[in-house]
Amino acid sequence: MKKYEYFEATADIGLRAFGESLNQAFENAGLAIFNIISDTSNIEAEREISFKIRSEDEISLLYDYLEELLFYHEIEFMLFSEFHVEIDDNLQLRATIKGEAIDWDKHERKTEIKAITYHKMDVKKTDHYEVQAIVDL
Repeated sequence: MKKYEYFEATADIGLRAFGESLNQAFENAGLAIFNIISDTSNIEAEREISFKIRSEDEISLLYDYLEELLFYHEIEFMLFSEFHVEIDDNLQLRATIKGEAIDWDKHERKTEIKAITYHKMDVKKTDHYEVQAIVDL
């Protein structure tokens, strides 16, 4: 199963991330976000940040999680390449993300993400999980 894919959205970019579990789909969404910003294969997992969030439903949890990733990217001036997510039955998410300080001489500069949008955001479960989001570029 592929980890994620992108789709066209006017002036934005959409992503779909997949996983055998909801945790894995969220982890792959984090990877997809940072592959829009840079090439995650060149980002070392030197520093670790952990956080917890809780939301009222899975879609809100996805939004809050992606917003939190962008928050740490902007506040800590970091790029991330490893994502570990655990979501419990009360929709509390615990995440540990790993990456390193931004160095544009080392890291490929792709596209800046301005914001996460709720537009077409979705969480689906079939024989696997699929999460979908659109980011504002």
